Amino acid sequence: MTTRSRTRNFVLISTALSFAVGLFATQALAAAPKKKATKGAQVTAANPADPYLWLEDVGGETSLDWVRKHNAKTVDKYTKSAQFKSMQDKIRASLDSNANIPGVSKIGDLYYNVWRDKANPIGLWRRTTLEEYRKAEPKWETVLDMDALAKAEGENWVFKGVSCPRPYDRCMLSLSRGGADAVVIREFDLNNKTFVKDGFALPEAKGSMGFIDRDTVFVSTDFGEGSKTESGYARIVKLWKRGTPLSDAKVVYEGKHTDMMVAAGHDTTPGFERNFVYRMLEFYNNEVFELKDDGKLVKIDAPNTAEKSVVRDWLILQPRFDYEAGGKTYKAGSVLVTRYDDFMAGKRDFQALFTPDAHTSLSDVEITKDYVVLNTLNDVKSRLQVLRIPTAGSNEWAKVNQPGLPEFGSIGVGAVDSVDSNALWLSSTDFLNPRTLSLVEIGQAPEKLKQDPSWFDNKNLEVQQHFATSKDGTKIPYFIVKRKDLKTNGNNPTLLYGYGGFEVSMLPSYSGRLGMAWLDKGGTYVLANIRGGGEYGPKWHQAVIKENRPKVYQDFAAVAQDLIKRKITSPKHLGIQGGSNGGLLTGNMLTQYPDLFGAVVIQVPLLDMKRYKHLPAGASWMAEYGDPDTSDWKYIQKFSPYHLFDAKRKYPATLITTSTRDDRVHPGHARKFMAKMDAAGKDVYYYENIEGGHGGAANNEQASFMTTLAYEFLWDQLK
Repeated sequence: MTTRSRTRNFVLISTALSFAVGLFATQALAAAPKKKATKGAQVTAANPADPYLWLEDVGGETSLDWVRKHNAKTVDKYTKSAQFKSMQDKIRASLDSNANIPGVSKIGDLYYNVWRDKANPIGLWRRTTLEEYRKAEPKWETVLDMDALAKAEGENWVFKGVSCPRPYDRCMLSLSRGGADAVVIREFDLNNKTFVKDGFALPEAKGSMGFIDRDTVFVSTDFGEGSKTESGYARIVKLWKRGTPLSDAKVVYEGKHTDMMVAAGHDTTPGFERNFVYRMLEFYNNEVFELKDDGKLVKIDAPNTAEKSVVRDWLILQPRFDYEAGGKTYKAGSVLVTRYDDFMAGKRDFQALFTPDAHTSLSDVEITKDYVVLNTLNDVKSRLQVLRIPTAGSNEWAKVNQPGLPEFGSIGVGAVDSVDSNALWLSSTDFLNPRTLSLVEIGQAPEKLKQDPSWFDNKNLEVQQHFATSKDGTKIPYFIVKRKDLKTNGNNPTLLYGYGGFEVSMLPSYSGRLGMAWLDKGGTYVLANIRGGGEYGPKWHQAVIKENRPKVYQDFAAVAQDLIKRKITSPKHLGIQGGSNGGLLTGNMLTQYPDLFGAVVIQVPLLDMKRYKHLPAGASWMAEYGDPDTSDWKYIQKFSPYHLFDAKRKYPATLITTSTRDDRVHPGHARKFMAKMDAAGKDVYYYENIEGGHGGAANNEQASFMTTLAYEFLWDQLK
């Protein structure tokens, strides 16, 4: 699921695994050859409590035959027309366009980009200079041809990321089979542009590996029986020396089986080289330790629920609950700073760089060489604040005027090089205007570098923000993108999208796919900022976890009812869409509020909340939903669509999509729910892709196919 970005530092450990979903699943399984049953598959038959349990056998021939059957029905219904092909071609062209901004990351003196287009569907990892990047058509040097690698090795590799610490000549490159979360990690030589022969390498697992020095790495992976958490992530961190077998690696830290994951990282900042071990007990509950040279672990004794970042000689805390320290109380969602060494010595003298209020929350913290940049939200609209980091002997965080910032829309910032530079990448976008990328030297006006192309006509469109009132009286903001001359007669095809979980904020952004396939046809689009997200800070999220989960669905229903009350639309013309946790959202709206909607799209969803803990990587989400194997089930069953489904009830037309290669949200959720709906004779369609992982698409062709499928289904039902 895209989690809101967090403070960047050189601990190299993220405190929230991404749970945000790519919206669209992918094309392939209908034509895929049959495969043998997954090795070790245990779920092969129904049982009285769950007659569709056999569909959890991900790669079993019987379950895949079932998938092909239902895929074929959907393909025949929605993808055979000239209209479908035309729209798919348009969307594919937008994804492949050379006019799209090639996002870059600075490694050493060069700027690296992963690029996909029609000629390179898997992608090129390439690099250029800043001078070239400023040009409309930069000259690129290919570092790794992923398509050629996949062909040579007979694997459908997906580039999953790279870590290249100082001195920037060696990297750890992560490759995924078909887009799954589990990755193969290999050492890569940037100078020779080749994998290092007999270099560090890990087989496929949900783990990590990073350099301490050229010949030593931290490694967390599947070391064999008992080495993984019940969520499927690494439980043990080891120190591994070059030239020795992995079996000889020395244990640095060992977490519990019930933890979510553990990892370690090395801070390469000159003068502040440190090692850290990170233990994630559950989402938004973590412990961070400094690993001393003698092997001793010293805990950063801040609340487990607080975000902890060490940046040079500073400790930055972002508490999720009100925090008492040094005789003061700091509000949840604040940004607090103190000298790291002072804190470790027991002092608790914090300064609050940011304090939230009823309308303003923190979206992100970014660090450059000399500045801290606070990206905040005011009623879901971006604002930036810049503060100068104090020099030695001073504690004054002076505010800096930054000219030329956008006044509207969503703003994203990222340090170009947080150690050696005060430059920022600044991107800005909104629903109607494509993303613009600028280079900003803090204190100077932005230098506009590039802009994504426009893919739909926005001249007759407008954006409005409204607030609906939820059942408990909470005001829920939402955005409407509509035609200026829209008639409020209730007859407008309208798509309502939401997420509502894991502190993920839904911000205004430009989507050429949405514009071409929906807005250009006259459709209206609505983005709901329901609770569970981070739009108003951690309390907006905490208000609806566990037993309070139904409030998420009350919020979404309130937005739908407000749209109907305003006569923007009516139930038969109102459709909803959501993926991952958003799939749980739309599954609950289907089963609890079916009379409000004319069509429902459920993508890579959670649906069986009794079984979710036992399916990858469900155990890691119990802080969000609760533990169904305890008395928590009394309230969890109230938002488990698989159990709320009533065969006798009338439901709107439904499209369910998932991916066989999704090792984050198990495809069994979607399969079993589809089986229930189909057995009851409901108007339901299903599509499962064999690739794509949790993000849904392994390449642009697949993404364009499923984008088109979702919108064609919605338009057919709602027009």
